Order: sequence, then C-alpha cells, then structure tokens
Amino acid sequence: MSISPFLTLVHQAHDPAVPAAQRKGLASVCSAHPLVLEAALQRAARTGQPVLIEATCNQVNQDGGYTGMTPADFQDLVLGIASRVSCPEHLVLLGGDHLGPNPWKFLPPQEAMDKALCMIEAFAQAGFVKLHLDASMGCAGEPAALPDETVAERACALAQRAESVAPGQAVYIIGTEVPVPGGAAEVLDHLKPTTPQAAAATLQIHETLFRRTLGDATWTRVIGLVVQPGVEFGVEDMVVYDRPLAKALSAKLNQMPGQIFEAHSTDYQPLPALRALVEDGFLLLKVGPGLTFALREALYGLDSIRSVLIPHQESLRSVMERIMTEHPAQWRGHYEGPQDKLAILRHYGYSDRIRYYWPQPDAEDAVATLLSQLEETGLPDPLLSQFLPAQYERIQAGLLPRHPRDIILSAVDAVLDIYEQACSTSSKLYVHPDKIHSVI
Repeated sequence: MSISPFLTLVHQAHDPAVPAAQRKGLASVCSAHPLVLEAALQRAARTGQPVLIEATCNQVNQDGGYTGMTPADFQDLVLGIASRVSCPEHLVLLGGDHLGPNPWKFLPPQEAMDKALCMIEAFAQAGFVKLHLDASMGCAGEPAALPDETVAERACALAQRAESVAPGQAVYIIGTEVPVPGGAAEVLDHLKPTTPQAAAATLQIHETLFRRTLGDATWTRVIGLVVQPGVEFGVEDMVVYDRPLAKALSAKLNQMPGQIFEAHSTDYQPLPALRALVEDGFLLLKVGPGLTFALREALYGLDSIRSVLIPHQESLRSVMERIMTEHPAQWRGHYEGPQDKLAILRHYGYSDRIRYYWPQPDAEDAVATLLSQLEETGLPDPLLSQFLPAQYERIQAGLLPRHPRDIILSAVDAVLDIYEQACSTSSKLYVHPDKIHSVI
C-alpha cells in the first residue's frame, strides 16, 4: 500500500494547469460488510483503479469494536477478499476513520486518550495508510465541543504515536467540523457549510503544533481537512449539495497549499452533486450506509421473490425485525415515533441502522437460507421484473448472471459506479441502470 494516490490528489488540486472541471477524486468505502467489500474490490480488479476502504473507530479497534475485529483482522479480511477476486494488493488502500477517543469518551480525558493512542498504533502497525485524526469530542467532565487548541494537541499526539511505529507510511486527515457518523438523527433544516474562517483557523492551529512537534516533513503528509460542505442525510431525508452555498469555502482551498477537503455523509447524493463536490475541491468522498442500503434493497427484493415461490417460508424481513427488536441498542435513540413508524424505519431508514445486525448469526443464517433456496427455485423473469426491475434489465441484456449473490453484488456496484463517475473527469453524468434513484 502506498500514499502516492493521495499525494497525487493534492498535487492536481493545486496545479494551475488542472482546471476544476478536470479534477479527479477518490471515493472512500466505509463498510465492513463482506459483500460490500467484495463489490468494491471486484470493481478495482476490473478497472485497475485504486480502492480506498476505511474502518471507523467504533467498528474496528484494538478491543474489537462492534465487528469484533482489530485493525489487523480487518486488513486480513480485506486482503483475503482481494486475493479471492484477483484484485492486486497494490490497488488496495486502507484507512482509519474518526481515530480518537470517541469509543471511550465516557472515560476521563487521559484514560480515553490512552485508549485512542493504542488504537491508532494498531492501525499504523497494520499498514493503514490514511488516518483521520478526530479528537473533537469531549470526554468525561469536558464540554461536548472542545477548543481548537485542545483538539489539535490531541491530534498531534495521535499522529506522533502513529509515526513512532510506522514513520512516513501514512497521510493524515484533520478537522473538527465532522458530521455525525452514520447520518443525522434530527430533521435537516438548518445545515450550513463550514465557514472559510473556521476552516482556516483549524488548519492554522494544527500546522503550528505539527511543525513544532513532529517537523515539517510530517506536516506535508497532513493532506486533508474534514469540513461540512452542506451535505447530510438523516433518517428519512437528505440535503443535496448546494454549490453556491459552499462557494466561499471552496474558494478558500486556493489559500491552503498542500490541502484538499474531505466530505463525509455523501451517501444518497445524486451524481451531478457528487461531481460538483469533486470539482469544488472535496476530493475525498465518503460513502457507507448508502452501500449497505443498496445491499438491503437487493436482499429484500430477493426475499419478495421467495415469498411468491415459497409462500410459507419465514421472510428475511421477519427474521431481521425479530433480531432488531430483541437487540435494540443499535437503533434505539436514532429513530423516533410510534411503534408502526419505528417498524418501518428499522428496515428502510436512510441511516440504515440495520447494517449493524447483518453479522448476527441468525441474520447470516437467514441470508444463507434465502440464497440457497433461490438457487434451487431459480429466478423467474416475471418475478425479477416485478421486484428487481433494474437487475432484470441487465440479466435480459446478458450483463448480469442470473444468481442471487451476483444480483446483490450488482446492486452495491451500482452505487460504486456513481462514485466512480463522479470522481472521474470522463463522467457524462450517466447513472448506472441498477441505481436510477429519486432523491428528496
């Protein structure tokens, strides 16, 4: 794994010979679901382009996170899938997202930071080449939002620990205006882009501390700033990128040599909006729940086909409803409303809290049973047309095998295709036929 693709992004962002319309970006696949990873790695193998795959601090850490994986385990998972789908290892870029005290913010600051330092060391030792330093949250006894100086000091300490075990091997992303991981829980009616002044202040305080503590050479690998460009998704709604609102922030990038912007929560953005983000300097586009949302759509479409072919079989949706109601920790507090509304949001909300439940043994067994039964029954054209019309068209055209697993991978790949077009200068704003998606 190499940091050169990131340095190339930075160079072209500030090269006067490269107009904004010719900027290239890079999508960040933020998921630990094996089928999402397989779709991303298959695409990299097919196109020969690098694929950036990131794990978050809650998802993967030295204690296992909610996936039960350490950074080394996650690396093994990704590279194992890459080998199986013939994706060259040099195309795989691993990143760590929101690396800081967030998983332990209920602890006193020093204890939480000690845990965060151990975590980033584990990420660096495992060969992750893109590390997002996020110490913006308050710990026990502290205010929820910390001063820039405190955030920068903690970010610097995190980078110092990473450099101690893997010197010169990673690029760093900083930034305190970080959208809520996994989408917002509130109605999105007051979303505003980061001000140019706030972005400049964040960069300045970090640069001063990094150059003083870690030296100029390390600072050159601090390549990106997480800012809010004015995009977000919630439970049932989302905000599409409004270019004029972010004009001042985008223009500020010209005064930030060596930097690019990273945009979080770009899930569900239409292709023209994603392409505009890249042209405006938001060259790293994160997507996570949008990928597992597409995976769930395909699974439920297949489940509907089975309900016709095997009408007395318990549905996958029923299994998932039972699992989520028996173990509500991952959705409670994120969804609000009466019970009938909650029953809808658990399965169909944009924030896709159901993604936390696919690794449950009962869920894995239910998915395996679904796929196995459909392999036996087959997938009749009229039912494919009814429940999975986009995939039906591709099957009819000979572009997609008539197999349940291939249909799921195709649904995820359709989302990845939108991001590839957005990040490419050859994009003609064409939408993959598997994902013609209305956007609120």
